[in-house]
Amino acid sequence: MEPVLVAFLVTLAAGLCTGIGSAFAFFTRHTNRALLSLALGFSAGVMIYVSFVEILPKARQSLLLAGESELRALSTATIGFFAGMLLIAAIDRVVARFSDPHEGISVELMDVAGGPTEITRRASLRRVGVLVAVAVALHNFPEGLGTFLVLLKDPAVGLALAGAIAIHNIPEGIAISVPIYHATGKRSKAFLYSFSSGLAEPLGAVVGYLILRPFIDETTFAIIFAGVAGVMIFISLDQLLPAAREYGRPHLAIYGLMVGMMVMAGSLVLFAA
Repeated sequence: MEPVLVAFLVTLAAGLCTGIGSAFAFFTRHTNRALLSLALGFSAGVMIYVSFVEILPKARQSLLLAGESELRALSTATIGFFAGMLLIAAIDRVVARFSDPHEGISVELMDVAGGPTEITRRASLRRVGVLVAVAVALHNFPEGLGTFLVLLKDPAVGLALAGAIAIHNIPEGIAISVPIYHATGKRSKAFLYSFSSGLAEPLGAVVGYLILRPFIDETTFAIIFAGVAGVMIFISLDQLLPAAREYGRPHLAIYGLMVGMMVMAGSLVLFAA
């Protein structure tokens, strides 16, 4: 199978995990906060470890292979890293003006007293759900491009990154589906909004790749790699770890973080063997 197709399918699978979050909201009676806290911490651990240990050093190595000096390679990779952080921070700032998709929303909200018919009267809930869906879609677009390009350059690292993003997308699916369900009383519509927002991930991969394809060389890949590392670090520190602490006890988030780092480290050693 063509590497581009494989990278696209993996990115698609990671993005559509928002649908899994929606399914959790519909088919479970209570939020397993401990498990969700561990999973989000695990995802952050994978992202942080792979960004600092694998992605950022690879960006520097690619610049050296492109003929850059040691100083220039290091400074370019560093600038790319912080540019990625600033880009995702700016997107996050814009998204937060409308609705924050990373606010903790529990499955228990599906069963509030009075049922969906009473809550349907609150028209604002529908607006909240739609805004969260749009916010998630905007947020997933650069994530999709970054994951796709990492998969093309280094499939082993890309798979780990896609797995971490998939876990990260599950609570976002819950955040979309719960208010939409309460506003409409229809599980199918809530699932559709949640599922559709995840399509921004593969869409970002396709659109970004088509635009950048004529310009992609060793240097371009290196700069994008460094930017992806910055994006992943920002997501981990600004969203995943705070959300993990919100869903469970603080120590659970750190335990998940440690396990995520250990699993990522072990997998990289195995792939290198």
